[in-house]
Amino acid sequence: MASERWWSAPTEAENGRTIIVTGRDYMDDIIAKGKFIYRVTVSWNYDPLPSGMPEDADAEMMEKATDALMAEFKKDKIAYLTGIYTGDGRRDWVFYTQNLNIFGRVFNRALSSLEQMPLLIEAQEDPAWDEYREMRDISYIPEDETE
Repeated sequence: MASERWWSAPTEAENGRTIIVTGRDYMDDIIAKGKFIYRVTVSWNYDPLPSGMPEDADAEMMEKATDALMAEFKKDKIAYLTGIYTGDGRRDWVFYTQNLNIFGRVFNRALSSLEQMPLLIEAQEDPAWDEYREMRDISYIPEDETE
């Protein structure tokens, strides 16, 4: 598999507010395996600044959570973080996993050293990775030759 690569791009919510989409590239091999059929969306609704973005304290905590999740799921390949959406008073982390029970254990382990956050977790089957494909269609920025 190619090296890990992410892109970030501004998109627009239905109400016209900006949502920053950070997407993970090079997922075709993982999608093709057909094992990661569950999509888990972890959401944090926050009090937004006028721009719709989080205040500094929330943004800092979100970054700590993102770093912890990425590190833990890199060690334990039970799930892949594929998208991070921030704006309009909400942060979403989108994962694809092959096992919801093990995902939950790894997720909790990843965040165990951080203070509690107001997270909502939803899971549904998405074997065709429809959400990922739509996010990619809307926001993808191709790799620059200089990268």
